[in-house]
Amino acid sequence: MITQYDLTKTTVARALKLLCRPVVTGLDRLPATGPVIIASNHLSFLDSVIISAFMPRRVKFIAKAEYVNSPGIKGRLMREAFEFIDIIPVARGQQSESVAALDPAVAHLRQGNVFGIYPEGTRSRDGYLYRGHSGVAYLAHLTGAPVVPVGMIGTQRLQPPGATMIRPAKFEMHVGEPIVVPASGSRQTGKMRKDLVEQVMTSIAGLSGQPRKDVYNVSPSAQRDLGRG
Repeated sequence: MITQYDLTKTTVARALKLLCRPVVTGLDRLPATGPVIIASNHLSFLDSVIISAFMPRRVKFIAKAEYVNSPGIKGRLMREAFEFIDIIPVARGQQSESVAALDPAVAHLRQGNVFGIYPEGTRSRDGYLYRGHSGVAYLAHLTGAPVVPVGMIGTQRLQPPGATMIRPAKFEMHVGEPIVVPASGSRQTGKMRKDLVEQVMTSIAGLSGQPRKDVYNVSPSAQRDLGRG
């Protein structure tokens, strides 16, 4: 049975192909069944839309709850986008990689579904690939779900940071080989998570071609909260 989601997905994918002429590779590397974690670099808010449009399976993401509550045109655009993207809303100030925030992701994966995560935590505004947080490794070791790395290239040109309008621009999305770890549950260690995060970020860097920075990225809103912006 064709659902509204399927129709929207097909329409968005066709529009992106027509207007942006994207280069998309490796979709056959996504496991056809069972739980999967998609780990991508993050250059644009539209990354989630693009991943949802082109991946063969439905993907659920974590997103800041404030996005859907934003006023004006930005808020309307966000709400319309989230009608297509499956999201787990996280309140501002709650770390998206915290155990509490990831509990719904664990349940989603244990149901045999696909969950998408951005290990950097927030968008890169200078083109660098930042240090990955441990959430992706926590989920993989807890559930045994394979991690599929994704490299996005050029998506920041579709909607530069701060812009409300979307403009057509060529972009690329490359899907890498799954990284498989056995489920270790509560036996996982900090070293196990650190090693897996490094493997995931190295794979993403190879797919995206980004230079790396060995520091965590901080969003402008977080900087304002800390009194830095």
